[in-house]
Amino acid sequence: MSHFCKLLFYYVIIPSMKGTPFRLKQKLSPSAAKRKAEADLAMAKTPYRKAAKADAQKKHRDNPGNKGKDYDHKSGAFKSVKANRGNDGKGTKIEGKSKYKI
Repeated sequence: MSHFCKLLFYYVIIPSMKGTPFRLKQKLSPSAAKRKAEADLAMAKTPYRKAAKADAQKKHRDNPGNKGKDYDHKSGAFKSVKANRGNDGKGTKIEGKSKYKI
């Protein structure tokens, strides 16, 4: 890669990515992205989320044949990542803690 191409890459492409090496679904300002990261981390550290993650890890240790799948706490079974995180095609707006088993 020539020196000019490297400069073009650094001055044209990188600023347009808003400081991230991958594409985000949300285009947030740097301050909003920081607030979102802090809020996401706080949510991931709640007692419920910690228990759910620990439970999923234990289920994976007990069932090593389910590598590459997510444990679905609602149905109590392993599912593909796409099916679990998309709520089997129904989206995630109607989900709540009361529907999950840990």
